[in-house]
Amino acid sequence: MSSHLKLGSKGEDFACRKLEELGYEIVSRNVRFKLGEIDVVAMESGELVFVEVRTRSVGIMSPPEATVGPRKLKKLVRCGQAYVEKSGWSGPWRIDIAAVTVDKGNSMKFELFKDVTVGLVEI
Repeated sequence: MSSHLKLGSKGEDFACRKLEELGYEIVSRNVRFKLGEIDVVAMESGELVFVEVRTRSVGIMSPPEATVGPRKLKKLVRCGQAYVEKSGWSGPWRIDIAAVTVDKGNSMKFELFKDVTVGLVEI
């Protein structure tokens, strides 16, 4: 496995632990569709949550959450819609971004951005 894939996998594991500490129930991980992949599917307070996990090493100019642009958000929404359709879920759902930063000593920092598509006019 390449070093960036190892970093991503490590970041996802860390993000899932942090999400559980915040009361999220992890339903599934790495759900694949033709359109793309949902990193984490979880439930939080009766809401279905699709979590995009972004992991970066310290020293890289842009923070992890900045790597999710309009194109990626559009893809995440489409994957979320596909999951909802396939699962038959009829309740509320949203997309969160979990940003994980890893420093040189392998210490990790977690930040959560909830409901990142709110206010977007066109998806």
